[in-house]
Amino acid sequence: MKKKITPAILLLLLLVTGNNGLYGQELNAIQTVVPFLTIAPDSRSGAMGDVGVATTPDVYSQHWNPAKFAFIDGKAGVGISYSPWLRNLVPDINIAYLTSYYRIDKKQVASASLLYSSLGDVPFTDEFGNLERNFKPNELAFDVGYSRIFAEHFSGGIAFRFIYSNLTGGTYSGGEATKAGTSFAADISGYYTNKISLFSKDGDVAFGVNFSNIGSKMSYSDDQKSDFIPMNLRIGGSGSLDLDNFNRIGLAIDFNKLLVPTPPIYNNDMEIIDGKDPNVAVPVAIFQSFYDAPGGFREEIHEITSSIGLEYWYNKQFAIRTGYFHENASKGNRKYFTAGAGFRLKGFEIDFSYLMPTVSNHPLARTLRFSLAFDINALSNGR
Repeated sequence: MKKKITPAILLLLLLVTGNNGLYGQELNAIQTVVPFLTIAPDSRSGAMGDVGVATTPDVYSQHWNPAKFAFIDGKAGVGISYSPWLRNLVPDINIAYLTSYYRIDKKQVASASLLYSSLGDVPFTDEFGNLERNFKPNELAFDVGYSRIFAEHFSGGIAFRFIYSNLTGGTYSGGEATKAGTSFAADISGYYTNKISLFSKDGDVAFGVNFSNIGSKMSYSDDQKSDFIPMNLRIGGSGSLDLDNFNRIGLAIDFNKLLVPTPPIYNNDMEIIDGKDPNVAVPVAIFQSFYDAPGGFREEIHEITSSIGLEYWYNKQFAIRTGYFHENASKGNRKYFTAGAGFRLKGFEIDFSYLMPTVSNHPLARTLRFSLAFDINALSNGR
C-alpha cells in the first residue's frame, strides 16, 4: 500500500536531497544523496567554521585531507567524535565518527575511519495514517587511506570509501519495493607545508587540496534513477605563528565546491530552457559542474562555500577556537559562527565545539560536537 508521508519522512527527504537549506529565496541548490558525508565530524574543525584541508595534521585528517597524515607527529592514533544533530527538529538524530592512523615508516602512513549517521525513530503509516511499523534509518561510510611524503614539503594521499544508506528498511512506496543504497568512492588529496619566519616569529604555512567522494551514483530502488553522491572539491590554506615559547596562533581558510550538476530550469513541458542536462555520467558531471549553472558565472561563484577559522594554543595544552561558515542564500543559506576549546594532556586530547547560526530558530542552532583523541605512542610510553 502507498505510505503516508509523515513529518519525520519529510525531514528524511530534506536530508537526502542535500544542501537545500530551509531559508532563502529563489533556491536552486545542488541536490545529492547521503549529504551526511559533507558534515564536519570532529570538534576541532567544527569549532573553526568547518575548515580542515590545510590545518595542521591530526587524527581526524581522514575526512578533510588524507595527505596530511604523512606529516603527522606520532606513531599511531585513534579518535572518536559524537554529535547530536538537528536536535531542534528531531530529538534522536546523531552522527558518530571513529578514525585511526598508523605510521608505516618515516614517509608512509595508513589510515581508516567509520562515519555513522542515525536518523532516529521514524514511523511508517499507511494511506489512512495507521501506524504499520517504526524504523530507524541509518547511513555509514567506511574508508581506508594511504598517504606518502613525495618531497621535503609535499605529500599525497588517497582513500577508498564504501557508502551505505538504508532510509526505508525495504518498505514499499507506491507499490514499489525500496532498498538500501550503496556506492563506492575515492578521495585524492595533496598537502604542502613549510616553515616560515614573520615579524621575527617562527611559524608554519600550509596549502591543501582534496577531491573527495568521487564515485558511483546511488539508487534506493531498482526502477528509480540513480542520484549523485556529494562529490566535492576542497582547497585552502593555513598559517601559524609562535608568539613566544607558550603562545601559538593559527588562521585557516577553506573553499568548497560540489562537483555535481546544477539543476537546470524547465518549462511546463519539462524541457530544459536554461542550464545543462543533469542526467550525465560521473566523469562528465565533474567537469560540467564548473559551467552548467543557469545563472552563468555568477551562480557558479554562489555555489562555492567558504570557511574561516582561528585557533589559539597555550603551552600546547589548551586551545581556544572560533570560525565562520558562509553559503549563498540561493544555495542553502547556511551561515553560522562556531566556537570551541580543546585540552591536551598525557597522550589524549578532548575537544568540543558549539554552532551559532546567524538566522534565528535555525535547525542547526546549539549544535554540539564532542571529540576524544588518543596518541597511542605517548600513552604506551607514559608521557
